[in-house]
Amino acid sequence: MAKVICVTNQKGGVGKTTTAVNISFYLAKNKFRTLLIDFDPQGNATSGLGIDKNDKSLGNTMTEVLLGTATLSQAIRPTKYKNFALAPATPELANAEVEITAQNKKFTRLRDAIRTVEVNYDYIIIDSPPSLSLLTVNGMIASNYLLIPVQTEFYALEGVAQLLESMKLVMKQANPSLRLLGVVATMYDKRTSLSPQVFAEIKKYFKQLTFNTTIPRNVRVAEAPSHGVPVGAYDKFSKGAKAYKDLTKEIIERTK
Repeated sequence: MAKVICVTNQKGGVGKTTTAVNISFYLAKNKFRTLLIDFDPQGNATSGLGIDKNDKSLGNTMTEVLLGTATLSQAIRPTKYKNFALAPATPELANAEVEITAQNKKFTRLRDAIRTVEVNYDYIIIDSPPSLSLLTVNGMIASNYLLIPVQTEFYALEGVAQLLESMKLVMKQANPSLRLLGVVATMYDKRTSLSPQVFAEIKKYFKQLTFNTTIPRNVRVAEAPSHGVPVGAYDKFSKGAKAYKDLTKEIIERTK
């Protein structure tokens, strides 16, 4: 049965999608059958893997899955990497979210969809939107674990407390087995005094739930999505690629 991890932070620009794409890539490199579900209407995980999210001939996406007009297996497509599949998203997903607001089972649609395919995968990674939306709650209810990227900058922990409260609410009412897998510090710059200070603050707050690996500010990590590839495929010797490789090892260890 697949281990389902929701990568989430209600704050934008923290490296959420980059983390989802790159841990999926390295899980696949470790020979785990991996599915990345792009559940963010921005569709950045989709375009970050070289798929045009504005292509009208894209076929079934997470929009159709959410609306119930297609199954998840009908939306899944292989990537160019072995063991790595993607369920893409387009901006239309935002409209679908509004459309199901008044419908039944609006919070469990993703969970129900995942149950139909989870035997085919070892890991399912959900890239959720940067907000506490209906889509994000769907992601939490569908998951075994939450992974929270937090940037090592001012106001890093802003909003995280609210996210954790939402997690507790989901655990209480819909998914008692949900666990916080960990918090990963992103955009870490050891040349500044701020990054180590913020990382220390994160560790003080989350203790052993903080991943040892930090994701550095790295040009290669920033460039890779514009080429439609994970950083490990773009420049496997870069600091960013090594960091995501190490983070993935920690994730594998924590989910054993």
